[in-house]
Amino acid sequence: MVEKLSAEARAAALATLSGWREARDGAAIARTFTFGDFNEAFGFMTRAALVAEKNDHHPEWFNVYRRVEVTLSTHEAGGVTERDIALAAAMNRLAGG
Repeated sequence: MVEKLSAEARAAALATLSGWREARDGAAIARTFTFGDFNEAFGFMTRAALVAEKNDHHPEWFNVYRRVEVTLSTHEAGGVTERDIALAAAMNRLAGG
């Protein structure tokens, strides 16, 4: 089982993740990605889905046109873990920043 990050570790990790913020009173992290159009947004989601599946760690997300809202939390740990931080970093890379 993976362990939930402490508030200090979560804050330190978030400082390295451009665009991400705490959500759900620290039990999750979230970011909204905005792309040029629906095709770019859907392409991002497809690439991110492949990474998520490979790591058996799946995001909560919502897509409307060119916007993708992502929330990450490790439910079995009851909060944010290194798995969430790693997926957030991968999503940032996939989005180009």
